[in-house]
Amino acid sequence: MNKLEEKIALYKEKMKEIEPNFDEELLEKITRSLGPSIYKKDSEIVSCSSESELERVRKNFLKMKLGLDKSDEELDKAIKEVCEKMGSSNRNKYRALFYYFLVKKFNKESLYI
Repeated sequence: MNKLEEKIALYKEKMKEIEPNFDEELLEKITRSLGPSIYKKDSEIVSCSSESELERVRKNFLKMKLGLDKSDEELDKAIKEVCEKMGSSNRNKYRALFYYFLVKKFNKESLYI
């Protein structure tokens, strides 16, 4: 098993704890799209307590990658919902899972599958 396959297996295992019935293919495609960032601890995790991190998610992922033109307030609300869904005590909010939930929320699966 190569490093990417190991990460995908880890993310699938963690996803089962949050949402047992998830789209494995979508999670895998999102993980692959993140490239080398999944191998660095700092960039692999989304920090919900960091305003600058959440701003980057809104700007770089939701607006640029997904092409959303919704208000910052609406996008921030969605980000907050994902933070809550993944659990406030969960210190490992993996970016692949975080983005998965945002992609599902805004029905943007077609960008990956």
